[in-house]
Amino acid sequence: MFITRLISGIVLVALALVFIITGGDLLLGVMLVLSLIGMYELYRIFKVEKSLPGIFGYLAAIAYYLDLRFKFTGDSTVIFIAFLILMLVVFVFGYPKFHTHQIMATFFGLFYVAIMLSFLYQTRMLHQGQFVVWLIFLCSWGCDTCAYCVGVLFGKHKMSPILSPKKSIEGAVGGVVGACLLTALYVFAISKAFGVQDLKMLPLVFIAGVGALISMVGDLAASAIKRNFEIKDYGKLIPGHGGVLDRFDSIIITAPIIYYLASYFSI
Repeated sequence: MFITRLISGIVLVALALVFIITGGDLLLGVMLVLSLIGMYELYRIFKVEKSLPGIFGYLAAIAYYLDLRFKFTGDSTVIFIAFLILMLVVFVFGYPKFHTHQIMATFFGLFYVAIMLSFLYQTRMLHQGQFVVWLIFLCSWGCDTCAYCVGVLFGKHKMSPILSPKKSIEGAVGGVVGACLLTALYVFAISKAFGVQDLKMLPLVFIAGVGALISMVGDLAASAIKRNFEIKDYGKLIPGHGGVLDRFDSIIITAPIIYYLASYFSI
């Protein structure tokens, strides 16, 4: 299992490097595919993955990503409102075929997976996006790794004893500090290697700290959903890691935070 997980992790990092460095339409297309797979994994829990609400959810995600690229609407809120109204139409005229929680889950899936993941692409397209986008991974995967190491060595106080008994407060602190240190080293290395002078280290380290805190919420939230429905993994797409939502649970919630903070600080 460890070897499988390690190999899958190396492949994921290699693919991430290719897609994110390339950026543009390639990254947009990849994020759309990941979003559709992630939505399918979530919809399957609520048994709407192949139903009319689920199909409309996939189409809404495609419309949203096309709007990101071609700016059809000028305000993507139009897509969300139209989708919500469509879900209510399906609910009303299909009653009692679909339960209320299925309709709500369908809308949630579009927002939670497709829209939130799209901010990885949107961050990459910022002025310094080719450098800033990697903070999303430093704040999620980097924080997770540091938290695990510190937790194993020093963890004594449980952070969420019922939801995730192995996670500790010490590990959480170590994860946030580790993400900040990794970001500081990253900014220093990038500045030296590429001669980039306008990357502001202190704001980026602050952003990394906030992102790391938020990433743990994303990880625990995804675990809570799985616990509610008594499943181990969302899928089996990535050997040793599970599905898209298992691997990107913290990135989903971290990406928008990095995007908006980076935009606020004009990075």
